[in-house]
Amino acid sequence: FSFYYWGDKIMDLVNKFLNGLRSALPTDELEELNTACGATKKDIDALKSEYPNCPESLISLLENIDGTYWRKYGEKEIAVCILGSDIEEYPYYLLSTQQMLESSKEEEDISYLLEYEDDEDAVDPKINPEGLLPGKYLHFSDCMNNGGTSRLFIDFNPSDEGVCGQIVRFLHDPDQYEVIANSFDEYLQKLIDNGFDFLDE
Repeated sequence: FSFYYWGDKIMDLVNKFLNGLRSALPTDELEELNTACGATKKDIDALKSEYPNCPESLISLLENIDGTYWRKYGEKEIAVCILGSDIEEYPYYLLSTQQMLESSKEEEDISYLLEYEDDEDAVDPKINPEGLLPGKYLHFSDCMNNGGTSRLFIDFNPSDEGVCGQIVRFLHDPDQYEVIANSFDEYLQKLIDNGFDFLDE
């Protein structure tokens, strides 16, 4: 019973997100997004097998749209920002299932930020000082300028102060790792509650 209840709740959340997103997107970007389709069962299975803790809401989102980051669907390549963070009016792309698996293989080293005491705000205490280790985080989103300035991660290996599945936002120059939500569900809900303000021109 509870599984179906949660399943419905997650479907509702993702549908609410997608409906709100489609209403908020400019017409040309909506037309582009409409050419997208969901990830294959094979790709979803690969993601689940590599990341058993992968949130159902992210799986559900990928089953609808398998990425918007220079992603080719048939003959058409799309680049539409559909996500946001705590940085206002700053949109992000959703990576495809394969891009996520590929780009989460390297360690995200944060030790250089922990060396300087005057930099204590650079790493959220909820993040494990060992950094984001391969297999223990999932890089799911890059910001509008191809990820050079900001990226988003799901962190499955937090510090004692954090929670498994928390959403980490990296921001470059000055470099900073910040927890912006306790879960992917909470993250999507925040984007909905803020009225998709990251799309404001």
